[in-house]
Amino acid sequence: MNLSRDPHGRLVLQEADGTAHAGVVPVRAFPLTDPDGAISLVGSDGRERLWIADPAALPETARALLAEELARREFAPVIERLLDVSTFSTPSTWSVRTDRGDAQLVLKGEEDIRRLAGTALLITDSHGVGYRIADARALDKRSRRLLERFL
Repeated sequence: MNLSRDPHGRLVLQEADGTAHAGVVPVRAFPLTDPDGAISLVGSDGRERLWIADPAALPETARALLAEELARREFAPVIERLLDVSTFSTPSTWSVRTDRGDAQLVLKGEEDIRRLAGTALLITDSHGVGYRIADARALDKRSRRLLERFL
């Protein structure tokens, strides 16, 4: 298995038998609960071309290409602090500090907050953008208190 980019910047998977698949897309098997785990390379027709059970075992160049491509596709800012909420009923506008800067999101309903493994949360705003809280217990006291009103 060999991964490279074509002149158009698309990922190309070349199998051991020489078959090349241009435009493959890496998809994490468990992006929220095991982001460093298995990855599937999916062809432009939507079919899986290769299952990578342990991406860490790949050569450095292939790992770097996959990481670069996944970073382009995935946008899930991590909420580090809740700065303010407009109201404790929904819809509610939240002002938050994320690992990518300050943001405002609109929470349509309590069902937009999903519990993940442990105390991790996924909060989906009205535009469908998913914000993660890696560990709700690790938030500062004020942020935890604001969040608890919605849980």
